[in-house]
Amino acid sequence: MSAAQHDLNSIILRGARFGAAGTLERAVRAIRTHLGLDVAYASEFVGDTMVLREVDAPGLEQMAHKGAAFPLDAVYCRDILAGRLPELIPDTAAEPIALAKPITAALPIGSHLSVPIRLPDGTVYGMFCCIGFQPNPSLNGRDLQMMKAFAELAAHEIDDQVAQARDTRAREARIQAVIDRGELTIAYQPIWSLAPRRVVGFECLARFSGSPNRPPNEWFAEAAEVGRGPALEIAAIRLGLKALAGLPSDIYLAVNASPETVMAPDFLATFADVPPRQVVLEVTEHASVACYDGLVERLAALRGRGVRLAVDDAGAGYSGLHHILQLRPDLIKLDMALTRDIDSDPARQALAAALVAFAYDTDSRIIAEGVETPQELETLRSLGIDRAQGYLLGRPMARAAMLELFPVPDGLLLA
Repeated sequence: MSAAQHDLNSIILRGARFGAAGTLERAVRAIRTHLGLDVAYASEFVGDTMVLREVDAPGLEQMAHKGAAFPLDAVYCRDILAGRLPELIPDTAAEPIALAKPITAALPIGSHLSVPIRLPDGTVYGMFCCIGFQPNPSLNGRDLQMMKAFAELAAHEIDDQVAQARDTRAREARIQAVIDRGELTIAYQPIWSLAPRRVVGFECLARFSGSPNRPPNEWFAEAAEVGRGPALEIAAIRLGLKALAGLPSDIYLAVNASPETVMAPDFLATFADVPPRQVVLEVTEHASVACYDGLVERLAALRGRGVRLAVDDAGAGYSGLHHILQLRPDLIKLDMALTRDIDSDPARQALAAALVAFAYDTDSRIIAEGVETPQELETLRSLGIDRAQGYLLGRPMARAAMLELFPVPDGLLLA
């Protein structure tokens, strides 16, 4: 092991005492401390600007902090890359180019070490730099080698970050393309009243024709991961609710939204031009809600207009039950995990019966999801459940097929 590599390892180990900070942050802090200088940073070149990405400058945070930007012509970077200034400057007074720059006197810069951060493909990302306010004749070639070792270490972490950012941008673009190109469509699954037997509503279910070919839940999961979840869900809601124009006034549409989407700034406006009593908002929940107060308040604004609230996953676990207790919905949807084989499972029957009693006591209504056999349907009816959906009762269908279920009387056509 070389002396420089040995020093690098020891400095990194000392830098680890600063806690759970990232490798780059620890490296910047450790090299500044090791060299005894005043400021250390890793920067990125953005056009003609140098932007500080990691900084260690105790007591100087107003001057040097993450996100601070400086024109490249005002700093040393271009001159160092072009060979007009050396990477190691123990005393800036000995370098006329450095001395001529206003920033040298303004900071002031008495000593300076700076090396390029080169990504594995050879691209110069920015610079790894240390600044001292006083000349420091003790700085030497070994210190410069140490800086280069840290810059190489930084390059690997930054390359990972650049790759992640590139991947995130690609995923964001993929989600936006689905919205912009009309690769999002809606299928409508009927919800039935069991006594009398008739359709009372439809759940709007998103379908995707974009690439890659994958289930809707994976599209929504990816959108949520890159911060586009609300945009995609709101697009699906708006598209689904367009079908209300062709439905009888006693038929409703149920649309799905996560708590994050409910809290989005433009969410309430999505329902501004629709008949609220024909809309059921089904709040989906696949992650814990940290605080229900804001969510309940936002939902109250919609419910005050006449929109009904539904919660699914009842019977699937503690989180679903907690969701119901917090939101007090108008409709409680039994999870298909509870509906499946309920005709032959006394435990499922007992839990469903308890939820029916809970719904009765809280003035809400049960809808059973995922009904696939006549035996399941009959058992649900015997338990007092009078609303259901599932493949037995009707598969998701296109908008045109849904509207055909409600032909307009001839007299209205003539009018």
